Amino acid sequence: MKPLKLLFITGSRGEWGYIRPILRLCDRSPQFKYSICATNMHLLPSFGLSVEDIEADGFKVDYRIYMSLDGYNHTTQVKSLGICLCSLADVIANSRPDWIVLAGDRGEQLMGALAGAFCYIPVAHIQAGELSGNIDGMTRHAIGKFAHLHFASNEDAAERLVRLGEEPFRVHNVGAPQVDELAQGLYTPKAALEQAHGIDFGRPFLLVVQHPVTEEFEQAAEQIDVTMRALRQFDLPKIVILPNNDAGSLMIREGIDRHRHGEFHAFANLRREDYLGIMRLAAGMIGNSSSGLLEAPSFKLPAVNLGRRQHRRLQGPNVINVPFEEPAIVAGLRRALSPEFRAELQHNCHNPYGDGRSSERILNLLRETEVTEKILVKNLTY
Repeated sequence: MKPLKLLFITGSRGEWGYIRPILRLCDRSPQFKYSICATNMHLLPSFGLSVEDIEADGFKVDYRIYMSLDGYNHTTQVKSLGICLCSLADVIANSRPDWIVLAGDRGEQLMGALAGAFCYIPVAHIQAGELSGNIDGMTRHAIGKFAHLHFASNEDAAERLVRLGEEPFRVHNVGAPQVDELAQGLYTPKAALEQAHGIDFGRPFLLVVQHPVTEEFEQAAEQIDVTMRALRQFDLPKIVILPNNDAGSLMIREGIDRHRHGEFHAFANLRREDYLGIMRLAAGMIGNSSSGLLEAPSFKLPAVNLGRRQHRRLQGPNVINVPFEEPAIVAGLRRALSPEFRAELQHNCHNPYGDGRSSERILNLLRETEVTEKILVKNLTY
């Protein structure tokens, strides 16, 4: 029996964390053969050139799509996605996969869904059906209309896909694969982090990860100013991960540079093991990254979630939601850092996104799903 050919498309460090545990399982089985197409942020030196992390993990990058136009505003974002779509048609024609595997809610994933659907290659979508509060939420559900198999991370998302008209046989609640590596303890230990980065991680510190909210592009500078002013009220080291390259990212970066104060360490990119290791050691996390909701609960890490970027997304008790207002952010951080809140999390915090076996379930479903007209021809149930 010939191996199943999978094409994985990744454009950011976020969804690389989704697919890496799946690829590692593929490497252990002769039943799978895969290609990796890296694009967008992975190929940008100013955003950390994370394609090198993929290769350092021992994976071959088979295709590279250079798509990102400078400017990082709404116009360049749309044009960049157009470049991505055109290039993906050639990648698919060359690789001839049995399945295209996508993850999350980024624009380049939507381009992968469009290209796959119009080339009549079945598309599988990881973390389908979840809610989020900006254009990413619209993108995720648009991908769902072009995807042929939905891998939901929880029952809430699975039920939403069915309510959106997806046929129930296509929807599977498998959990979030990025949780798999946490369950396996695949994060850098403290001593190795200190040696690699020259930072004392034995003291309490804050992890800061703030991305632009694309529909609030004009407010990006003000939002980062508010966050940074609030952070100055806490005499703790700050580990800051610079934002993705969505519209508004330059304003976020400029605001971070403008307000640097005290012990302050900024990274354009970190290897995933290092990022998880830092998260495990942090006293608290602040920003609007999905990792505060998806990964932080596994470490019982308090996460102050800012604004609407993760609006209505399923979350554990570790998350404290506040608006972009300085007094509210300060109050949220004080609660997050309080011994009472940390003690509460030690007894009452589980990760609602999986049990550490999602990758296995995903590969089993891909292997067992026969690609027939029933899969390729979608019928909406409403």
